[in-house]
Amino acid sequence: MATTELGQLPLHGTKRGLISVSNVTEPYGKGTTDIVSIGISLNGKDIEWKSHIPYENLDDVIAILQEASDKKKAE
Repeated sequence: MATTELGQLPLHGTKRGLISVSNVTEPYGKGTTDIVSIGISLNGKDIEWKSHIPYENLDDVIAILQEASDKKKAE
């Protein structure tokens, strides 16, 4: 398993929190497909929450997140 950081951004509403997005190669053992890992750190160091999203699902997850953002902005 190898992890490559793709980017970070500040976590809104915290002083030091971060959202980290990474690619993880062979996350579940040899031969498993890469995933995107989204980690949340409240203190900027330790990951408290993490989601693993297969690349095959990424476009659909992005579409749902965009829809949620659009609805929130329209409120």
